[in-house]
This record gives sequence, structure tokens and C-alpha cells, in this order.
Amino acid sequence: MELAIDSGNTYSKVGWFDDNRLIKSRSGLGFEEMIEAVRTSPARRIIFSSVSYSLEEFSDALQLNVPVLRLSNSTPMPIGINYGTPETLGADRLAAAAGANCLYPGSDLIVIDAGTCITYDLIDAGGVFQGGAIAPGLRLRFRAMHEFTRRLPLIEEIDSKMLIGKTTVTAMQSGVLNGMIAEIEGMAGAYRREYPDAKVVMCGGDLGFFESRLKLPIFAVPELVLIGLNRILQYNDV
Repeated sequence: MELAIDSGNTYSKVGWFDDNRLIKSRSGLGFEEMIEAVRTSPARRIIFSSVSYSLEEFSDALQLNVPVLRLSNSTPMPIGINYGTPETLGADRLAAAAGANCLYPGSDLIVIDAGTCITYDLIDAGGVFQGGAIAPGLRLRFRAMHEFTRRLPLIEEIDSKMLIGKTTVTAMQSGVLNGMIAEIEGMAGAYRREYPDAKVVMCGGDLGFFESRLKLPIFAVPELVLIGLNRILQYNDV
């Protein structure tokens, strides 16, 4: 069994794979919770992607004699990369791209990851990452309106589907949610004008706000980053 770990700024997600099949996953874990989850269900090898912790911090906390591959910009990848500054390319974007290419090989792919930031990336049918776009995510937009104005509140509970807001709070919710829906559909449409047969693959923590509201056909894959991490681990044969 192999283990893929995606450790973000606040929470971690862990996936257990058997014969390249995701058999179990856990999300929303703090660092100590993630370490305990790995200890409870260990694997014969691990891939670890983190923006917050080094390989040494992870290994010291884990205290298991298991090979660990830490994903970095120098890790050999199962996809090609046509990017001007590969040293700045985020591990989450790479993993999502690898996951999409693993699930839909031979297809042009638009990969949309709706997280803290929302990213739009293009992987062509030859399996080459061509780059993309980065924009503020859902909660960043609410926070920006609150912090850069004097009177707008901070919206933390997001539960509005109305188009025409009848209060300041619902107007803010409509602006952010419907604005992002229009952005996602517009960006995907712009990419498709250059890659007409491209499939749209979407993941990320805020996926649930959008997958049922988008008019364009999408493949919603919540565990896309974990699938990509496992694919990278297999490619490196640690």
C-alpha cells in the first residue's frame, strides 16, 4: 500500500492507495492528526507534498522506517513541463496536472483547482503542462472586500444561491459566487477556443460551491491532487 499526503497551510489530506486505486482518504487534518493517521495505517512508501513542513520535520515526527519522497520542483515528473519558471511552479498545480493526465491520458485538459487561490492550467494531449492562470479564491475575495473597505463585513458562512442580493451580506455573496461562476465558465471557454476538445477537470476544497452551478460540463474529481501524487510516486519508484 502507498500513501499520498497533501499538507497545506492549515490542513492536510491523506490518501491510501492499493494497486493504484484510492481505497481511503482523510481530509481536514492538523499536522499531529495527520501523523497519527499515518502511524495508524502505515504504508510501504509515502509521497509527501507540503508548503509548511520540511521532509526532516515530517520524518522526525513520523518515526517510521518508511521511504518518503518529498515532492519538489526537482522531482522527476510523469508529465512534460513547458513553463518559463518551473522553480516557482506550485506542487499542488503539478500534482493536479499529473492526476488529470493519469485519469484522462491523450486528452487536452483544463484543470481547475478551487482552493485558497483558484488555478486554471492546461495540459495538452501529449501530456505537457503548458501553464495557466492564478486568481484569488472564494474566501480571499470575501476577505479582500472586508479588509480593503471600512464597512463591509467579513463573510465566513457562505450559503446563498440568489442572484440579486437583498442585503449587503447577500449582495456580497452573490457578487463573489456568481462572479466566480462567470469567471470559471469564461476562462474555460477561452481555453476551449484554442483547445476545442479539452476536458474540464475540477478539484479543490471549494469545489462543492461550483460543481452543481456550472453550465459547462466538468469532471469533478475531489481527490485529484492525491491521485496525482500517487502517480508521481509510481513514476519515481521510490
